[in-house]
Amino acid sequence: MERLIHTPAMFSITRNAFRSSQIEALYHVSDALAHTHDLGSLLRKVLQILHIHAGMGRGAILLTDPETGGLIVQAIGEEYPLPAKRVCYLPGEGILGLIVSSGQAMIIENPSLDSRFIHRLGLLDPILPFIGVPIFMNDHHVAGVIAVQPMFGNRDLLRDQGVLLEIIANLLAQEIRKTKTTDESYPWMGSESLGLDPREDGDTLVPGLEKWMESKVMRPVLQCIVQAAKWDSVVLIQGESGTGKEVAASAIHQLSSRADEPFVKVNCAALSDNLLESELFGHEKGAFTGAINTRKGRFELADRGTLFLDEIGEISPSFQSKLLRVIQEGTFERVGGTRTLRTEVRIVAATNRDLYQEVQQGRFRADLFYRLFVFPIQMPPLRDRREDIPWLADILLKRIGNRQKRLLQLSSGALTTLCHADWPGNVRELENTLERAAIMSVGGQIDATHIFFPGPGGMVIADGKPGAASMDPEDSSLTERERVMAALEKSGWVQAKAARMLNMTPRQIAYRVKILGIPIRQL
Repeated sequence: MERLIHTPAMFSITRNAFRSSQIEALYHVSDALAHTHDLGSLLRKVLQILHIHAGMGRGAILLTDPETGGLIVQAIGEEYPLPAKRVCYLPGEGILGLIVSSGQAMIIENPSLDSRFIHRLGLLDPILPFIGVPIFMNDHHVAGVIAVQPMFGNRDLLRDQGVLLEIIANLLAQEIRKTKTTDESYPWMGSESLGLDPREDGDTLVPGLEKWMESKVMRPVLQCIVQAAKWDSVVLIQGESGTGKEVAASAIHQLSSRADEPFVKVNCAALSDNLLESELFGHEKGAFTGAINTRKGRFELADRGTLFLDEIGEISPSFQSKLLRVIQEGTFERVGGTRTLRTEVRIVAATNRDLYQEVQQGRFRADLFYRLFVFPIQMPPLRDRREDIPWLADILLKRIGNRQKRLLQLSSGALTTLCHADWPGNVRELENTLERAAIMSVGGQIDATHIFFPGPGGMVIADGKPGAASMDPEDSSLTERERVMAALEKSGWVQAKAARMLNMTPRQIAYRVKILGIPIRQL
């Protein structure tokens, strides 16, 4: 039976219910961060989420004024109106000002007994506990404070509620930093380059990364990556398979102060628990059959660098506890060893699973989820960024061309086909499709007739994707192969009809079908 502490002011709940409310609040805050682009609206929405899902009412978010250094109220819970006059707390003034000047979070169980409260906002319930945490900027400067009063949860859970608030403050700091590049109402943030190219040689660190600056969908992702690179906090990259999670992880490492240290990758889905333990922690000589030498694990190899744990959602619940320990404490033992080793690594994890749902269904430990969900980055699927396909295709074709040692070119018809596809496999599927088209092309010229998609019984031009059947044989921008293929599609693959469309004789079109390598379709 879980111990409940009953007080006149707070509703008591079980620890399981408390954890569920914390996870649900984090999930909704993460969703708000992804879909709310106005900072003021976001701050108000966060307070609403804390009130509804985490039982933290009477909330307020204040940001520092660049001229005075004092705190200005930016958002108050929707159940309370904003003060008619501007409310400001100078550094060191009241509890909120003290949080700014000290840079420390404060938890006060009984505000009625604390004389430091000056009650300027008129929101404080002197019976309810108070939690206030600072919002930090890059140089450890406090840019604001988020303050709430928990209405349920047992007083012995206040510290856990404070941890939740610190996580949310870190997430809000990310959005406040982004605002500096687009909103002049926050001049104290200044202007700052995204810092994509800190090296003297001027080479782009990750191919194509500079293009994300020009992408409406990817620019916010890039801003998150750059901000994450400035700190050593755990990063959780989420997104469908093939969206570029490893590219994002590599960029975080290469843009960080650890760029000259190792970047070590592990695919957690590819190994069983025993193999994964040996791979991550290493093993001593004789630990098991075949262990003829002592072997360092990935945590040791990544010391002072970055460890990328790909597909972390695939590890079993039994191994999750072992992973939690090393992430939390930085200590582990090799398999078959007794000596405790220490490592100092930056963890970047990735998953295509919804870890929130995994926690709800009991397949993923809530405490490990909390450790990972410090700085989440969501990678958008390719279908939501179709305008990026032209430059993505260009980069991928250059990569494929380097492997094939030839120049590859894409026709306008082929590019149209690519831009209208659904891409369930995302960028990885795009690259595979282009490589397949390159193999089928003659002389490196790729047109729409070389673009095929998986379908029943093999590779087909999938329905609904602009292919030869949707092209006009008279379109002068098409290649000759595309024009012939379009005419054949429109004529039902009757060569005589296709010849008339193209003002050719049946013999001429038959010759072109042969020399252009067009596969004859039987209908």
